[in-house]
Amino acid sequence: MSPANRCPASARIVLAALCLSHGLASAAPALPALAADPRGLTVSGVSSGAYLAVQFQVAHSRLVSGAGIIAGGPYGCAGGSIWRALTSCMAPSSWAPLPTVAELRANAEALARGRRIDPLDDLRDDRVWLLSGGRDRTVAPEVVDRLAAFYAEWLPPRSIESLHVADAAHAMISVADPLATACDQLQAPYINRCGDLDAAGQMLAWMLGRLQPRVADPTGETIAFDQRPFVKGKAIDASLADDGYVYVPTVCRSASCRVHVVFHGCRQSAGQIGRRFVDGAGYNNWADHNRLIVLYPQTTARYGPAIGSWKWLSNPFACWDWWGYSGEDYATRDGRQISAVRAMIERLTEPREAPPTR
Repeated sequence: MSPANRCPASARIVLAALCLSHGLASAAPALPALAADPRGLTVSGVSSGAYLAVQFQVAHSRLVSGAGIIAGGPYGCAGGSIWRALTSCMAPSSWAPLPTVAELRANAEALARGRRIDPLDDLRDDRVWLLSGGRDRTVAPEVVDRLAAFYAEWLPPRSIESLHVADAAHAMISVADPLATACDQLQAPYINRCGDLDAAGQMLAWMLGRLQPRVADPTGETIAFDQRPFVKGKAIDASLADDGYVYVPTVCRSASCRVHVVFHGCRQSAGQIGRRFVDGAGYNNWADHNRLIVLYPQTTARYGPAIGSWKWLSNPFACWDWWGYSGEDYATRDGRQISAVRAMIERLTEPREAPPTR
């Protein structure tokens, strides 16, 4: 007998009503087709989002040309273990050391031979930008250094830019959020100001080349869209929110634009802090004059079952999956989160739909 059938009839009615209202409340518009340029795709992220950005880049190295990583570590670091994620890959020690570069490379090569990720040689023409904080007590700087060493197995030194900010705590570094926290503080929503350091601008310039100046007040449109059509199975079972966001500069409604994907960190999903990260991380300020569509996929917090799902899933802080809570394929092209984001990108590159005729 299913768990639902063991409930009293009255409880089943209430549960059904909750599921129905949940679905009705999340009916966001479809992600628009914008004829985006599939070439030059770049990704970035902070914390768990940084790990996911690395995973997406490695899994789709033929597609991705660059990555910006703030407080994230090497591909496959956790090896499917939450214990290893919380120790070796965040705060390594003598009893829980980081995986060696040789181990990381061997594991990645095994996935490539099995055709579960793209050939690793496709990383060779990428550009990566890395940031670590001297006051980061969540993801230690040596974890970011190990990521740089992992990249160096394929990328030449000139393609890797590593920035260490002595006073930076564990956070997105931004000049765009008017309420940003002080550089050395660790507090929600984990968007900090470190002088004039514009992390989004620096990483985008490193990956894309010389940029037109940022705008103080972005004039494009931030669109909430329904993420569920892009997910294999139920979005909630992959800890993905019903809705995601995309920032579309006005010019990108009629001209071809590149795409940049941003992965928020733990405790930074829209369900937790609203649009604070989407509006304040700083990417939109660079998008308008540089013909850049910015995609902000969203996770949702889970601990145990949830409305519409009896699956047990532990992700109480709405982190991206970099240790395997969504399934053993989490770091490959078949990972539920990675494949969902890939489908969103494909939608953005589809030809624009002609307006209805009267």
